[in-house]
Amino acid sequence: MSRAGRRPIFPSEMNMQNPFDFDPRRLRLDDDDDENDNDEKEGGDKDRGIPNPFEKALFESRTMLMSGPVDDKMLKEATVRCLAMEQKDEKKPITVFINSPGGSADAGFAIYDLLRFIKPPVITVVNGLCASAGILIHLAADKKRRFCLPESRFMIHQPSTMGRGTASDLDITAKEILKLRDRYNRIIAEACGQTAEDVLEKARRDFWLDAGQALEYGLVCKVAQKRADLPS
Repeated sequence: MSRAGRRPIFPSEMNMQNPFDFDPRRLRLDDDDDENDNDEKEGGDKDRGIPNPFEKALFESRTMLMSGPVDDKMLKEATVRCLAMEQKDEKKPITVFINSPGGSADAGFAIYDLLRFIKPPVITVVNGLCASAGILIHLAADKKRRFCLPESRFMIHQPSTMGRGTASDLDITAKEILKLRDRYNRIIAEACGQTAEDVLEKARRDFWLDAGQALEYGLVCKVAQKRADLPS
């Protein structure tokens, strides 16, 4: 195939996801379909501009859910919610519950920057799985504001992508992956009080941690047993 017939892989297409999980693009389509089905079953309240009572309750309690693959849809929703909560009260904390297998590297870094950019303090609580790009979202909070529930699991690993294209395109892609890996490892190292070399060594293969190990490694400040364990 000629060079003109091949398309290079861009950083936004690089996934930071457990390779044993489904492709996040497929999950995204399924999620969209489910949401459309729910809208139809509920009479299309969203299309008619009627506020969802659950969404309203979460907004009033300054709570955000980061559930599912990290992608542009999650980034857009997080941006809208964060800016709206900031406008309403720039001093009151925002609590972010995370259950994500990872996904887009660019979306993960963007949400990390967003949560650190806004004025309200951010509290992150892992409830379930926090892997790959999901780790970035969790680490956006200061160490004293990072929590997890007892049965949570964490997984750190290197960025990956499906390489296609010419040899020169693949070389460019490989260099971008290394840049992403170094940024990812540096953020984890600084947030957890580890060295970048240690993070790199452990993340050469999928590095799994349970709640207790995450506490020891510095990913969380406390394993929350009940609501009262979280800051008010």
